[in-house]
Amino acid sequence: MNSKYLPGILAMAAIVVASNILVQVLFGQWLTWGAFTYPLAFLVTDVMNRVYGVAAARRVVFVGFLVGVGCSLIGTQIMGEFGPLVTLRIALGSGIAFLTAQLLDVAIFDRLRRGAWWQAPVFSSMIGSSVDTALFFSIAFSARLSWLEPGNDVAWAGEMLPLLGAGPVAPLWVSLAVADWGVKLAIALVALIPFRILTRKLIVQVA
Repeated sequence: MNSKYLPGILAMAAIVVASNILVQVLFGQWLTWGAFTYPLAFLVTDVMNRVYGVAAARRVVFVGFLVGVGCSLIGTQIMGEFGPLVTLRIALGSGIAFLTAQLLDVAIFDRLRRGAWWQAPVFSSMIGSSVDTALFFSIAFSARLSWLEPGNDVAWAGEMLPLLGAGPVAPLWVSLAVADWGVKLAIALVALIPFRILTRKLIVQVA
């Protein structure tokens, strides 16, 4: 493995591990602390893509996926108040969402890399984040997919409540998804600052 990729690989692994831990800690009514760390995975992928190319970015994504699988396996063995910290549906949703969204991010970034410096990271991260949120929350909590894990009662996530406490009535998991999505989009914009700084510095080093 190219040693130049190691910082990106370690950063991705750290983000995945931290997010798996922090997702267990609530932040307000609709979010967990993991919502603020996980979107940084898109920053790492985009920096690697800009500096080292598509192959390097995909390698970092696959490492992150394997680390996530490991975290999920550990989580299934840790019992919380309501059962395992990680259920089968959460593990499936997390893995599928991560791999799909990150690889989509890599592909979109590559298509836009010749545009203005900000276009590729903004659009790839926003589209990737949207796909990630839709896949994870629907797989993990939608009543229509209860057949994935019949023994896992997620009726609590289907409770009908005003969206984010003020909008039209929708299942609770939809409010959780919308809040999570909003944070991801905001961080995608804020991440432009470190993206610009890191890519400028690393490109000079590579050259």
